[in-house]
Amino acid sequence: MDYSSEEMEPWISQFCSMFGHDYFVEVAPEFIEDDFNLTGLSSVIPYYKQALDVILDLEPESPLSPSDAPLVDHAAELLYGLIHARYILTKPGLHAMAEKYERNCFGSCPRYYCDGMHLIPIGRFDSPGIETVRLYCPNCNDIYLPSSSRYLNIDGAFFGTSFAGMFMKMFPEIKRQSNERTRDIFQLKLFGFRLNEMAPCGPRMKWLRQWPSNEREYKEFEMCKFGIPPLSVVDTVDADQMDEDAENSTNGGHGGSVDADKNKDADADDVDDDMNSRKTGYHTNHSTEGGMSII
Repeated sequence: MDYSSEEMEPWISQFCSMFGHDYFVEVAPEFIEDDFNLTGLSSVIPYYKQALDVILDLEPESPLSPSDAPLVDHAAELLYGLIHARYILTKPGLHAMAEKYERNCFGSCPRYYCDGMHLIPIGRFDSPGIETVRLYCPNCNDIYLPSSSRYLNIDGAFFGTSFAGMFMKMFPEIKRQSNERTRDIFQLKLFGFRLNEMAPCGPRMKWLRQWPSNEREYKEFEMCKFGIPPLSVVDTVDADQMDEDAENSTNGGHGGSVDADKNKDADADDVDDDMNSRKTGYHTNHSTEGGMSII
């Protein structure tokens, strides 16, 4: 009886029950049978038709050669992962992932001040083969590697970049749980004095975790989030003055040479005048001593 039940177990159930596949949910066969949900995957997955038959437990139209069987199995896993990323964006898929989230199947945030906030699986890329799965914390808005190495072979594209945002919009109580937790940041101290956040051993990433504490800071945060704040009149005047100074400094090399030439000519004129005055004084004194006065 046991052997017959194992043989009749669907491929999807076998895949999700494999070691290290705890993050996956079982995709409904009706979702896979709809060609609209598989748009664009045939050009990405090799052996697409054979892999789809394997997932749906259908007999292949032509027998596979022993050399192609491992390739088809790998293609089936890749195809199911990309289908899974689309399925968890639907209402049934979100509810299935919510059950795993409530059971803390994805783990808790390792950050102390997050107080055991449940994590959400996420991928930083939608294309497969780039990066493995990461875990997103709704409280500190950071991502972490899975705590166990058995999850490090799961592609991040099997969950996609949109799932975490859709999941939090679907279940707003996650945001409420996050607001109930503290957003304090640990700071090192030396003999009772807190280290500056710009110190080599200080909290250099503090600016990434800062949150608005009053209405004015919240307005500044919203302005920086959606656009660049407009320049004031004082800032415009300062900017014009800086441009003028920069233009003067750029032309300073040519103007400096002209001024230097003028200074040299002026110095030469002063020397000539001094020499002439000395000669005139000599002749004047010499003539006066001879009884003649020159007026």
